[in-house]
Amino acid sequence: MVALAALAAGAGQVLVSDLSAEKLAIACKYAGIVPFDIRTGSLAARVAELTAGWGADVVFEASGATKAFEGIFDLLAPAGTLVLVGMPPGAVAFDVVAAQAKEARIETIFRYANVYPKAVALLASGKVDLKPLISASFSFDQSIAAFERAAESRPADIKLQIAVEESLA
Repeated sequence: MVALAALAAGAGQVLVSDLSAEKLAIACKYAGIVPFDIRTGSLAARVAELTAGWGADVVFEASGATKAFEGIFDLLAPAGTLVLVGMPPGAVAFDVVAAQAKEARIETIFRYANVYPKAVALLASGKVDLKPLISASFSFDQSIAAFERAAESRPADIKLQIAVEESLA
């Protein structure tokens, strides 16, 4: 979703990295998204390849994985921006010298705070198609099954939808 928001905001190309081949297969269905399986090589090398060695103008760290912070400034262009979206399970090591050497700007976001009106407007604009992200839909009376499936953490599942019908009463 972060990649789709970046494209809708005007990014020309977005590199998405993940460990899940199934999720990368979904990501590459969108024009402008370049998938990269981090098990197959160096993310920094791939970023350098796509940017002629310059680095990314903006890096979004959305996983919250502690390992993602290792060498994160190697991905960034000089004076680029690192946006922290994912929340690590605890404190992480942070390379202040690498951040200063890149003259990086660092921004944080609490994923769900104050974004609902913007998200609804973005969807209403038609700039983002969420349908490929919905792995399965459940009726309201199947809610327990939907939550049980979510707890399974299937590799190919992105979002599970529970459809709630409006009452006409």
